[in-house]
Amino acid sequence: MKSPVSAFVMLILVLLQSSAIAEVDLDDISLPAGFRIEVYADVPNARSLALGDDGVVFVSNRRANSVYALVPQGDAAPLVHKIVSGLNTPNGIAFHDGYLYVAEVDRIFRFGDVGKRFDEMPDAEVLDIDLPDEKHHGWRYIGFGPDGKLYIAIGAPCNICDRGDEGFAQIIRANPDGSEREVYAEGIRNSVGFTWHPKTGELWFTDNGRDMMGDDIPPGELNRAPQPGLHFGYPYCHAGDIPDPEYGEGRNCEDYTPPAQKLGPHVAPLGVKFYTGQMFPPEYRGQIFIAEHGSWNRSTKIGYRISVVNLENDTPVSYEVFAMGWLRKKKVSGRPVDF
Repeated sequence: MKSPVSAFVMLILVLLQSSAIAEVDLDDISLPAGFRIEVYADVPNARSLALGDDGVVFVSNRRANSVYALVPQGDAAPLVHKIVSGLNTPNGIAFHDGYLYVAEVDRIFRFGDVGKRFDEMPDAEVLDIDLPDEKHHGWRYIGFGPDGKLYIAIGAPCNICDRGDEGFAQIIRANPDGSEREVYAEGIRNSVGFTWHPKTGELWFTDNGRDMMGDDIPPGELNRAPQPGLHFGYPYCHAGDIPDPEYGEGRNCEDYTPPAQKLGPHVAPLGVKFYTGQMFPPEYRGQIFIAEHGSWNRSTKIGYRISVVNLENDTPVSYEVFAMGWLRKKKVSGRPVDF
């Protein structure tokens, strides 16, 4: 039997800090026939994930301002090491060419030659790359593309505002050392998940729609950026065809790139990954999994689940629920974040 690390989906749940939280019961989680779910490790308020060498999984915790390393131990539970602490809202993490990258609000740093030195981490190197320090949507998501570039999300510092000319509402990219920074895509309210097509290398990413337009609009978005320079509409148009009531006047939504797939309204899509393994049945290979963190201000809660977008010839043809059950009778037991 393969170890849990070699499985594709390693679901980490962020537990709500609330007296109303329900107890997690994995028997409540509905999955397609033939699948099962189990706890891999207990990491408080786990947020983003990065897979390192030898099956080590790095986990960020932006509430406790820490980073953990999960070291596999065969069939036993992994060893959990707190390897970095005292950070400023660390959210995005990535592992590339032996370096562990950690994104705070206003800076990104990396640890070289991490290996298994989890009891005494090497000194951090801060990348020479300017980032804004506003905290609204300031928890950075990062990832390395097949071009070897570091991609960084810079969310809008608001629910709705027009500050793209100040460097907000963008995905930027740079060399691994932070040099040669450039804007890759813009008009993006708040992306907290990237993935790249396993064959074409195209960037796909999630985006969270604006609030205060009602329960049912706008949809969350799964977007596709096959080349740099595309504008995805924010703050002027949402989901490709919904003009913003404050900033949409005089704008034509057809001037902007529409989402590849509209998602549920306010589901808060975060982590997103193409399935590239061999463990799942053939119909899941090459499809896109999305962690729906769940709505925070909708009158009826929605999300709190894993969805899958099925593609044919790289075009979405369906959007379905893959795993659900963290929302039961208005009680929330967990919020999916990353894979």
